[in-house]
Amino acid sequence: MSFLRRYLKGWGSRFAPRPDPRPTIRDTGRGSSKNKSGFSEEGQGQTYEEIKAECLESGGLWEDPDFPAEDCSIFFNSPPPCYPVEWKRPSEFADDPQLIVGEASRFDINQGVLGDCWLLAAVASLATNEKLLFRVVPQDQSFSEDYAGIFRFQFWQYGRWVEVIIDDRLPTYNDKLIYMHSEERNEFWTPLLEKAYAKLNGCYESLSGGLTCEAMTDFTGGVVELVDMANDCPDNLFKVMLRAYEKGSIMGCSINANPDEMEAKLDNGLVIGHAYSVTAVKYVEVETPTASGVIPMVRVRNPWGNECEWRGAWSDSSEEWQFVPDDEKEELGLSKEYDGEFWMSYEDFSTNFMRLEICNLGPDSLEDDDGNTRWEMTLQEGSWRRRSSAGGCRNYPRSFAMNPQYRINIPDADDDDDEEMGTIVVGLMQKGRRKLRKTGEDNHPIGYAIYQLEDSGSGTLPSQYFETHASADRSPNFINTRENSFRHRLTPGEYVIVPSTFDPDQEADFILRVFSEKPNETGEIDEETAVGGELEDPPEDNEEDQEQANRALEAFKNLAGEDGEIDAYELKDILNQVYGQHFDFGGFTTDACRSLVATRDLDYTGKLGFEEFRGLYGDLKLWKQVFNEVDIDGSGHFSSYELRSALKRLKYQLSNSTFSAVAMRYSNNEGLVEFDDFISCMVKLKTMTATYMSNETDDGTSTFQMDEFMQTTMYS
Repeated sequence: MSFLRRYLKGWGSRFAPRPDPRPTIRDTGRGSSKNKSGFSEEGQGQTYEEIKAECLESGGLWEDPDFPAEDCSIFFNSPPPCYPVEWKRPSEFADDPQLIVGEASRFDINQGVLGDCWLLAAVASLATNEKLLFRVVPQDQSFSEDYAGIFRFQFWQYGRWVEVIIDDRLPTYNDKLIYMHSEERNEFWTPLLEKAYAKLNGCYESLSGGLTCEAMTDFTGGVVELVDMANDCPDNLFKVMLRAYEKGSIMGCSINANPDEMEAKLDNGLVIGHAYSVTAVKYVEVETPTASGVIPMVRVRNPWGNECEWRGAWSDSSEEWQFVPDDEKEELGLSKEYDGEFWMSYEDFSTNFMRLEICNLGPDSLEDDDGNTRWEMTLQEGSWRRRSSAGGCRNYPRSFAMNPQYRINIPDADDDDDEEMGTIVVGLMQKGRRKLRKTGEDNHPIGYAIYQLEDSGSGTLPSQYFETHASADRSPNFINTRENSFRHRLTPGEYVIVPSTFDPDQEADFILRVFSEKPNETGEIDEETAVGGELEDPPEDNEEDQEQANRALEAFKNLAGEDGEIDAYELKDILNQVYGQHFDFGGFTTDACRSLVATRDLDYTGKLGFEEFRGLYGDLKLWKQVFNEVDIDGSGHFSSYELRSALKRLKYQLSNSTFSAVAMRYSNNEGLVEFDDFISCMVKLKTMTATYMSNETDDGTSTFQMDEFMQTTMYS
């Protein structure tokens, strides 16, 4: 039924989301093996190389038209405290500007007036992994060789790496950078990285407030696990952290705070409501006069890069360090300067910090697998759309089944699991919500449920399944962050993941990622568009149905002329007389009645004889009976989410995309399908499928000449 699917899909095309045409943010391909830094597509504008070559030839410095040196690139609501700003290139306020001075380090990251400590914490962690850093900050650019005022950065965005091109004009006040900056006045990789990330998300103010895990994901393509150390700290957390550190994972931590306590300083030197980065996890050798051994230790950095450091045991100048051998201290890089970095025992770390974020690296993280990334990953893209696929959470049983559904297979237990369980990390991420802050929108609360399949049948699971089966596992909560991710241990077998927003009719695009220890197969559950088969338990006529049929047939005899036929206008009079008193709607339109005539008028006369009318009325009676079955409360309408069950009752099986188009076409702005809209929907489906099937060949395809196609589709 490919013809039906293509034709119906066109009805909903005007509702499809349009890509944001930003010519200097460019897709560089999915995964690590396909990345081409010069990749561009038609309509995406010039590449970095092309722009740079033109500037070098003309002798001018590039000015980014998509992120201009104007207020709109800085804020959408509140200007910075040091305002107005001056946009300047590094050479205008610093001697000998360089992208990186010496080696990039976590000490190059200091916060400005913007509340983006979450981003700085992620950058600090990024700086500890050179391979990851130079993936985000390509090394083949500088302020000296072939300088043209243009720089580029790469970020992972929803399953693909994109290249963001910027000019080097930066917001300053009194010749000082007002946002992220390095201790070295002539080092600029961090402010330029921040600017590129601001461009990706709309403006600088869009970066105010966030979670470190969001930037961690964009810098690596990894999946972030959130650990609630305050309420549910795993017994083996240090081992998990140590293994993650050894595998190149990046980590962040924070202390929860109420809104009125944000960034309040505690007596022990820590700041609540503030994002820190974990820069090392080690067993540290300790030697005392009476004993020796190792202590689990964690190194943490405050992105402020100042004296706001931990003041407890193992702080920079604490007496505990006298028991650590000098060579061990040198290897640890122990510094007694007020640089924002400090060591803590794991016991103090887990007692004082309340939230830990671990970004596990996957196959998208590095171009060359160095053996540190063991996670397998599958990725699916999907959408929640009002009236068709945004069914809300399980609190809404009549619409929950309309959410996209994804099948996943866990073939075997993990090698080191004594309970024969398989591990997966599920990450559900909504797309592009941060840049919508300019219009007053933000993230939706999102989550997912996981159901174990009892058999491997095909097709989406219906509402009745979810009403009679409990979930095998689920996300711990619905949360309005960009990504909701969690680790699950499940028995091997087949499962269905149902991602959703908390409330129905909240629209967003999303990706669903499943990370696993072993390869797995994930795919959206869909149905092949098909029609046919006898109805199971067809509705029985009641007295009202019989009375209406008798009145309709009698009316036909009264209106039919000498030729014994009626046209669309006469059909309209009959149907409005029969159905008008039973349904609260404006009556059948002339156009709808023309379409009804077309379902039985095979010779294109525009009229129906008695037998043709009786066959048409039989269709209408059946459609009315099914409508009433779905319209449980007798309101004269039902939800667009329930349209699918009505169509299935009539043996119309539609693919997800085809159903979405049908629901959008035949439901009103409130997402309701009224009686006349349902009849119009059935008329269109009946006519189109009959036309297609009349030409269908043994291989399931159907071929039309243009004339034939125009006649059949226009007349219906």
